[in-house]
Amino acid sequence: MPRYVRYVERGIAHTGTVRHDRVHDLPLDAEILPLLRAPEAERYDVLLRSGKQQRKAVSETELLSPVEPRAMRDFLAFEAHIAGMKKNEPGDGTVPEQWYEAPAFLFMNPWSVVPTGTGIPMPPFTQKLDFELEVAMIVKNTVRDVSLEEAFEHIAGFCILNDWSARDVQGNEMRVGLGPSKGKDFANTLGPWLTTPDELEQYREGDRYALEMSVAINGEVVGTDNLRNMSWSFEELLVHASRDAWVGAGDVLATGTASRGALSEHWARSGTLTPPPLKVGDVVTMTVEGLGTIENTIVDRTSPAYTVPRARRTYGADRL
Repeated sequence: MPRYVRYVERGIAHTGTVRHDRVHDLPLDAEILPLLRAPEAERYDVLLRSGKQQRKAVSETELLSPVEPRAMRDFLAFEAHIAGMKKNEPGDGTVPEQWYEAPAFLFMNPWSVVPTGTGIPMPPFTQKLDFELEVAMIVKNTVRDVSLEEAFEHIAGFCILNDWSARDVQGNEMRVGLGPSKGKDFANTLGPWLTTPDELEQYREGDRYALEMSVAINGEVVGTDNLRNMSWSFEELLVHASRDAWVGAGDVLATGTASRGALSEHWARSGTLTPPPLKVGDVVTMTVEGLGTIENTIVDRTSPAYTVPRARRTYGADRL
């Protein structure tokens, strides 16, 4: 099976496949998820006719995010990353016992998804811009209460995800007792294409995929891990996410940060801002074996730094 891609040609969005580093158009711009749900014979016929109108080098093609999810769940599936972060939250690297009970997740902003190659504007009010090296699973069907035995059949494929984070903003927000909001809702890179599970079968180890992962800043690798080190499988993430809740076709279930896959983990482990936070002009490149590469450059801030006033006190001090 090929890898599926969305791309822009003359201002119009198209769908295609990627084979031998070239984008092949899909006839009638067949939608990716319905095609993956179609009977094998029908899907094979469409793929047989792909590339009749266009075959263009990937390097010369403006890619879009392979899906436009309605919901995105970001898990915390790498134990080593949690242990590293807990060295400075404050903590001694001890992972909370509650983490082991079930795969925790937060919801992300689906409107913030951008493709590889897009400039990432520096967010207002941050001095600690960071990235997160992750893999995203794309759900094939709209489901609820999925069992572990049937979960694999609902996996459309996988992409690389960079969950951009303003760590100083995020840290202040989380002291309130909720998860991050403006510290994380400004950008998420998803791409470069959707790789189907059969394409990754050669990397399968039980219910995990042994995929080497790396992230680099300006060409210098600053973090590596392997996807096999997830503490839960993708099937298990779907089981948990769909318990007593709908998960939609095209939705993203992301692994959370791989070990050493974020600057903040380096900072927590060393107690210093080394490597330094991202700055305008920095190029962040993420590569995952079997899934490809995404790359974005930090550009000048484009959003005005609007603020709201401090809270009006409505609860008397004598009642606090």
